[in-house]
Amino acid sequence: MTTAHDSDPPIPMRQFGRTNRQVTLFGLGGEGVLRTHGRMAEAVAVIERALDLGVNYFDTAPAYASSMDYYGAALRSRSNIFLASKTADRTRDGSLRILDDSLRRLKTDHLDLWQLHDLRTMRELDVVFSPNGAIHALVEARAEGRVRHIGLTGHHDPAVLLEAIRRFDFDSILMAINAADVHRRSFIQSVLPEAERRGMGVIGMKVFAAGALVGSGGPCSPAEAMGYVLSLPGVSHVVVGCSTPAEVEVNVRVAREFRPMPLGWQRDLEQRLRPRASEFTSYKRAG
Repeated sequence: MTTAHDSDPPIPMRQFGRTNRQVTLFGLGGEGVLRTHGRMAEAVAVIERALDLGVNYFDTAPAYASSMDYYGAALRSRSNIFLASKTADRTRDGSLRILDDSLRRLKTDHLDLWQLHDLRTMRELDVVFSPNGAIHALVEARAEGRVRHIGLTGHHDPAVLLEAIRRFDFDSILMAINAADVHRRSFIQSVLPEAERRGMGVIGMKVFAAGALVGSGGPCSPAEAMGYVLSLPGVSHVVVGCSTPAEVEVNVRVAREFRPMPLGWQRDLEQRLRPRASEFTSYKRAG
């Protein structure tokens, strides 16, 4: 397998929703070696390889172990980087404390994107949008310039994300999308069209189903799995966690070589994954 090199063409970029920013088709996720403790050298090597190869989108969250500390040690310049983090606290005050800590650990004075993390239930939404809910922290932080854009994330129930974007005009949405999605509680068929209609930046995650789609014995290649998601209308880019610099190189190569997947190929891939769809979408609400 060929790997990406610094002298290869740049990673293609797309407009990130209504923002004035462009993001690389592949962004580095906060999983993999970044979601660990005590592995600074390995994690920094992954981040630095992504930087060297031209990746400009970097994703993290307080839930991702020492990920923010690794980024704080590795990110050399903010001039060409889009840095995204999250809050899983559903209250204003708790979220603002998380933002303070996040900026400290990331060694920066602002985030390009701050997101409500892993929304799962309508009850959570009611708390988020209550008088002391987390939505007020996001709006205040944006007004103060400590975050540039605000978004939400989820992989559990598309109905919850759909209701959230009906309640508030978010800049972006990070949601679980892969070629098995259409077979059960589909984000592609429900949330994606509405997000595109609203002009939101759409980030795909779980495109490899935590490696199950593309690992040993997996039913498709990284190029197929990532290419499917990047071919969907409205998707700006995908984030993938990596455990080694070599994995970064593979994802960069796939992004560089991306060509839109014909609709017929998309349907064929969906049908190929149908027998194991529940396995590849195990993160969704049961039923």
